[in-house]
Amino acid sequence: MEQLRKRWNEIQGTFVDDPRSAVQQADALVSDVIEKITRKVSKQHGLLESQGKQGSDVSTEDLRKALQSYRTFFNRLVV
Repeated sequence: MEQLRKRWNEIQGTFVDDPRSAVQQADALVSDVIEKITRKVSKQHGLLESQGKQGSDVSTEDLRKALQSYRTFFNRLVV
């Protein structure tokens, strides 16, 4: 996270001398961050999905825990 903020500050610092390049670099940085977030979210969703599909012999307690995990994940997504 700190490395991303450092990179952002560097980009912002170049705006005065080369505004077009700064905006292009900002776009690239934001695209990279979105890609990383998407991969992490997809991975987490896959893990949750696999927990919820454990077959017909899953206990109610396991399902309750799975639903709690989904709730936590959902709340992280919408905040």
